[in-house]
Amino acid sequence: MNSDFARIITLQRKERHISQKQAAQDLGISQALLSHYEKGIRECGLNFLVKIADYYNVSCDYLLGRTPEPEGKTITIDDIPDDDGNNKMPSPEIINFNRRIINNSISLLFSLAQKAGSITLIKQVSTYLMLSVYKLFRIIYNANPHNDQKLFRIPKVIANDSSNAIVSMSESDIKAASCGIAIDGNDCVKNFDTLYLTTATISKDYAQYSSSLLNLIKLSEDNIARTRERYHCVDDRLEDGIDVSSL
Repeated sequence: MNSDFARIITLQRKERHISQKQAAQDLGISQALLSHYEKGIRECGLNFLVKIADYYNVSCDYLLGRTPEPEGKTITIDDIPDDDGNNKMPSPEIINFNRRIINNSISLLFSLAQKAGSITLIKQVSTYLMLSVYKLFRIIYNANPHNDQKLFRIPKVIANDSSNAIVSMSESDIKAASCGIAIDGNDCVKNFDTLYLTTATISKDYAQYSSSLLNLIKLSEDNIARTRERYHCVDDRLEDGIDVSSL
């Protein structure tokens, strides 16, 4: 059973504000059957897959979760980044791919913050991202004891924890501002329509960055799912009394 199909056809219907009853009628099936498809209880045939792809004007590959882009576009790099645990050095193509989707996704975030018209949102997104990069750079810099700490004004014994604290505060301010809550004299988002997003609006309004963001979402969630599955496997083995020290 393809769980992506159930999730995506439900998403597409709701983004278009189409009732389940209307969609079922348009597709020539019962509402009960469409409900089963959307809940992942039943799996559709190929004819219906093509029919519902045409109905929502998206690709079959997208409905099946094979590509995160509704138009069915796929990234051109053959060996997509995949943390399979082989410790193999990533190719230059993979490194460039990762850099591109991260840079473009950050650009989209700033575009969203600007569109929302909130100074707080723009400033706190900047703070969150800057300090996150600062933390990573300093961790790598500190790996070599010969690197001179005079590059920094803040002692390394407090830099990381202080950065974590400010990042957490920035995250709180971002959540508040984006929810329309003004705190500590800051402004907030006044018009939530500026932050209304669907797969269609992302592709249309942020055409330059949408492909990167959609692929970043897919790769990140693949990573989360793999990691959770791995840890659940370890937990199951621990419950069964199996030695996992070598895993």
